[in-house]
Amino acid sequence: MSTAFNAEKRSQQEKGRPKGSASGKTGERFVYQDDEVIEKPFNWSQLTRLFSYMKPYTKQLLPLVILMMVLGTVTKLTVPYLTSMAIDKAIAPKDGGSASLTLLYTITAFVLVLYIIQWLASTFRIKFTNIIGQRVIYDLRSDLFKHIQKLSFNFFDKRPAGSVLVRVTNDVNSLQELFTSGVVNLMIDCVQLMGIVVILLVINWKLGLAVIMTVPIMFFISTKLRIRIRRAWQDVRMKNSRINSHLNEAIQGIRVTQAFTQEQENIKFFDKMNMDSRKSWDRASALNQGFGPLIEITGGIGTLILFWLGAYLIQHDQLTVGLLVAFSSYVGSFWEPINRLGQMYNQLLVAMASSERIFEFIDEKPSIDDKPNAVPMPKIEGNIKLENVVFEYEKGRQALKGINLDVKAGQTIALVGHTGSGKSTIINLLSRFYDISGGKLTIDGLDIRDVKLETLRSQIGIVLQDTFIFSGTIRDNIRFGRLDATDEEIEAVAKAVNAHEFIEKLPGGYDTEVEERGNMLSMGQRQLLSFARALLADPRILILDEATASIDTETELKIQDALKVLLKGRTSFIVAHRLSTIRHADKIVVLDHGEIKEEGNHAELMRQQGTYYGLIEAQFKFI
Repeated sequence: MSTAFNAEKRSQQEKGRPKGSASGKTGERFVYQDDEVIEKPFNWSQLTRLFSYMKPYTKQLLPLVILMMVLGTVTKLTVPYLTSMAIDKAIAPKDGGSASLTLLYTITAFVLVLYIIQWLASTFRIKFTNIIGQRVIYDLRSDLFKHIQKLSFNFFDKRPAGSVLVRVTNDVNSLQELFTSGVVNLMIDCVQLMGIVVILLVINWKLGLAVIMTVPIMFFISTKLRIRIRRAWQDVRMKNSRINSHLNEAIQGIRVTQAFTQEQENIKFFDKMNMDSRKSWDRASALNQGFGPLIEITGGIGTLILFWLGAYLIQHDQLTVGLLVAFSSYVGSFWEPINRLGQMYNQLLVAMASSERIFEFIDEKPSIDDKPNAVPMPKIEGNIKLENVVFEYEKGRQALKGINLDVKAGQTIALVGHTGSGKSTIINLLSRFYDISGGKLTIDGLDIRDVKLETLRSQIGIVLQDTFIFSGTIRDNIRFGRLDATDEEIEAVAKAVNAHEFIEKLPGGYDTEVEERGNMLSMGQRQLLSFARALLADPRILILDEATASIDTETELKIQDALKVLLKGRTSFIVAHRLSTIRHADKIVVLDHGEIKEEGNHAELMRQQGTYYGLIEAQFKFI
């Protein structure tokens, strides 16, 4: 089934389902909060929380930024007044005296010095704010990633990888401008505005009030756009999140897409999503640009008032030409920060949309976590007991129905059964990827919910059928099982699982760089590396979840020989569909629809001629 078809199916399912709900059916897509516009008022407490990331750097760099800001603003506001002095006293003195070139040159030199100071202050301010901004983004992205690492499996079950990816990349990146320039520009504009208002009123309070009265009109009109702008930018984030999710799914499923020749369907669906994103951006951008013309119109009205009333005041000797020029310059500088403040509000709206999504993840509590009084797990002997264990992935849908199982230390337990019978669920509960819904699960008599997760999982090794190989070298991938392992230990476990031979044949041997997900390796080779990785960790409990499914018969026989030695002294669980691999297990547990139907060794179960016997007969019938 193509990814486009899946996405279309999700769209159809959403229409008849309450927002935020999720169907419990296997394989059906979920409706994510990412896919809905978040309707919330402007949250000042959340904005305060966002800005709290600047706190560690306030003592360090903020005083320098404020100093440069004040210095730049004072020099900028001084220049128009010096210009008025040059006109009224040096070029065309009001008292009718002759022009003074000396005074004009002096004022010009002083203005030049002020411009140099202003440039230096601006340069250092930008440097310091960029340092603060990048450190804040680094801290925010680090906190988000660290928290995601702690979240439980059920969190990822309900969210596509692309949705998680967009939080750590796009949403965090969208805050860069706010922290590198936005916050400081906001302070500069506020200081500049207050300074200009004071100067205007001091020069001529009548003319100052006449010009400033247009500001409330502008803010009243612009307020009407704010809610629409905020919703528009949230919609942009939503559309981009959907594109990222679909893109991730399309790339991961490219083999299936090409195998079923569904490329064109995928392209059509992506084009539709891409077009929706473009239209959404166009709408948000159009609303965003509405602030500019609004400021210009208001500024134009203010300028008309300035020159009409200014000319009247000059005629009545209440204002000089130089002061009118200075007034005009200050008014021009007045509308500039007003315009930037309008843009800043839009920037805050974008930041609010992104921060809502970022803090939604950061505030997500892991469903699997240590209890306040959790104790370290002692060295595991391997006695495991499940007592009337019940588990539900979703309420009302039981995956396990009262499982009772007693495993002695050092035993090898095989779990068999049809797909969906509960084999992998038991493994997930044993590693505490999920918590049981009822009953009790103990290791060496300790309830695993009462011990610290890290100390539990560090003593359990898992080899999955869907092996994940990280980008890096072969050596690094094996060493992932135990980071302090020596090269000799790495080669030893590789030899034990018969991976050494194929590794040595690679161009760089153990230092061969593997591609993303290990695509340069065969499925069997990837599983051998995963096997070596788990064995290097020297776990007290070893879990093989369909670990030999993609290995050829010859390699499997070699692994079986190695396992006789490697599993000695460990409690191990083997989940397998190929029943030939579990004949020598100490106990075989047959599961069906979340219940244990039979248990015993191979010979005992064959004599019973029950469910296990039927599975063996059915499997060998098709060989």
